[in-house]
Amino acid sequence: MNWPSLLPFFLVLSPVIAAPPVPVRVAMQADATGPLIPSDFSGLSFETQLVLADAQGHHFFSPDNKRLISLFRTLGIKSLRIGGNTTDNPAIAVPRSPDLDQLFAFARAVPAKVIFTLRLRQGDPTAAATTAKYVMDRYAADMTCFAIGNEPNIYAKTYREYVASLKTYLSAITGEGVAPTATICGPSTTPSHADWARQLAGDFGGDRRLRFISQHEYPGNSGSKVTDPVGARAAMLSPAWVEEYGKIQQSFAPEAAAHGFPFRLEETNNFYNGGAKGVSDTFAATLWALDYLHWWAAHDAAGLNFHTGDYVAKADETTRCWYASFWTKPGGGYEVRPIGYALKAFEMGSMGRHLPAPTLENPGRLNLTTYGVRLDDGSLVVTLINKECGQDGRGAMVILEAGPRFGHALYVELAAPNNDIAATDGITLGGGAIAEDGWIGHWSRLERDLTTHRLQLELPAGSAAVVHLVPN
Repeated sequence: MNWPSLLPFFLVLSPVIAAPPVPVRVAMQADATGPLIPSDFSGLSFETQLVLADAQGHHFFSPDNKRLISLFRTLGIKSLRIGGNTTDNPAIAVPRSPDLDQLFAFARAVPAKVIFTLRLRQGDPTAAATTAKYVMDRYAADMTCFAIGNEPNIYAKTYREYVASLKTYLSAITGEGVAPTATICGPSTTPSHADWARQLAGDFGGDRRLRFISQHEYPGNSGSKVTDPVGARAAMLSPAWVEEYGKIQQSFAPEAAAHGFPFRLEETNNFYNGGAKGVSDTFAATLWALDYLHWWAAHDAAGLNFHTGDYVAKADETTRCWYASFWTKPGGGYEVRPIGYALKAFEMGSMGRHLPAPTLENPGRLNLTTYGVRLDDGSLVVTLINKECGQDGRGAMVILEAGPRFGHALYVELAAPNNDIAATDGITLGGGAIAEDGWIGHWSRLERDLTTHRLQLELPAGSAAVVHLVPN
C-alpha cells in the first residue's frame, strides 16, 4: 500500500451530526492469524455481448483502451468475468478469435484473470471446445476457468439435466488434443437455486477439473419491483440483509468446503434486472457493497464479481444499469459510480489476512460493522462502517483498541455530501474523488492516547472509515 503525504488529523470526520455520538469500543485481536484474502478477490462481471466489436469495429476490452485499463488498476480489479444473459441468447453472436484476442490482451495489460462463460442454452459442445482450445493454446496463463452457461436453472428443467449437459461439455473441452488443462466453474445459478451448487460440489468431489463452485447472488431480488426507494435503501443497510447472506452461504458453502472446493460469487450485486434507480446508484449502495465485500471475505469466499456495464441484459431485453461500478461518459472516458468507491475502499483494507471478528462493545446497538485485516508487515487495517440511516441515524464515537505496539494510525473517510445516503454524486474517499486515472484523496494521521493506547475517531451516521494502524 502506498501512503501519500499526511494531513493534520481532525477529530470529527464530518462537521454535521444529528445527535451526540454513541460510544462504541472496538478491540482487535492483533496477534490472531486468519485466512488470506485472495489477491483477485475483487472482480467485475460484464455481459458477453460487450466482448464483440461495436458498429465501428472497435472493442471495449482492448489493449488500446488505456482509460479502462487505468480504471481497473485504480479500483484494484483483478478478476474479469464475462457472462450474463447475453451469453445464452441465440440472437447474439458468440465471440470469435479476433474478439478473444482483444479481450485477453486487455486482461494481460491490467493484469486481471478471466472467467469466460461458454454458451450452453442451444449451444454446441464441439463449438465450445473449439473456443476453449483457442483460449488455452494462447492465453492459459490469463485464465481462471470457463463457466458453462449462465444461470442454467432458467432453461434446464432439473439439476440432473443440467449436470448431464455440463459433463458432455467438460468431456469435449478437456479431451485429448483439445484443452486438457482447462478447468470449469459452476453451476452459476440464480440465488433461488443455490442447492444446485451444493449438489455439484458433491457430484464433482475429487474431480479437479472443477476449479471452484460459482454462485450468483442478488439479495434484494428484482430491482424492477422496487417502488419505495427510501425503504429499499434502508433495507439494503439492515441486519435482515446480512442474515440472508448467512442463509445462502450455509446452503452450499459447507458442502463445497467438505469436498475441497473454494466458492466465488461470480455474478452479484444488490438487485437484479439492472438494479433500482434511487437505490443501487446511491451512497447507500457504497456502504452496502463495502460491507458485503468484507462479509463474504470473512466467510471464506474466494471472491466477488460485481455485475456492471452501462446496460445489462434483463432476460432477452436491455436495461439501464443502475448498480454499475462505473459508467461511460458521453465525451469519452469513465465516471466512477457509488459501488466503485466501495471497491476502492475495500482494496485499501483487504491486502492481507482477515482477522477474527473484533470484540465489539456497542451498548447503543448501533447498526455498525467492523472488519480487521493484518498485513504482511504486521500492521493492521480496520474498516468501520456505520450503516445507521434516516433522520434518527446516530453517529458513533469509536474507541479503537489494538495494543501498545501501534504508535499511530492513518485513516480515510468514505462519505457523501451531508452524509446523505441518497446521494448519487459528490461521494469522496479521503476527501477526494476517484477518477479513471487515479484517486485524488489523502490519508490523514490519527494519534493514539499514550496512556491507554487507544485511538478515537468519530464516525457519523451513513459513513465509513478505513484505518491503518502502524507499528512503532
